[in-house]
Amino acid sequence: MNIVEAQKEVWNENESAAGVTTTLDNQLLTFYLDKQIFGIPVKYIKDIFRSTEITKVPLAPSEVAGVVNLRGHIVTAIDLRHKLCIAPPKDALQSTMNIAVDVGEEMYSFIVDKVADVALFSKKDFEANPTTLDEKLKELSMGIYKLEGKLLIVLDVKKIINCAEKQ
Repeated sequence: MNIVEAQKEVWNENESAAGVTTTLDNQLLTFYLDKQIFGIPVKYIKDIFRSTEITKVPLAPSEVAGVVNLRGHIVTAIDLRHKLCIAPPKDALQSTMNIAVDVGEEMYSFIVDKVADVALFSKKDFEANPTTLDEKLKELSMGIYKLEGKLLIVLDVKKIINCAEKQ
């Protein structure tokens, strides 16, 4: 059982006792790119792993870092920093994490700086993207949650994948 499945089990037990209904749409895996926090619905998460060797793919779109081998499955690795127009890290040796997502019959890996937590958010606190949000982020996000002193941007996994495939 991976970390995401374990967290889902704990929530389900706690919520059953409290009489709360939770869907996978309001459970988010949170992660960082630079100092910005992002989230994606846990229903897409297949695995979380440290960066492994990435094999470059000739003529691939620029945000496709290459492919990785995840337990015998060849998975397309998407550099979310590049995809979201966030500058590369100052420390070229900075370690990264991979979030394997399952979309239909395909698996992809999102390369991120740091995985934070799996958290439960109230649907009533979900808001539309602010008009001041960067256009690229607006295009690829579903909305935001206001946290203490920062915004959690909820990314649309399917839009990220579709954009990567179109280019």
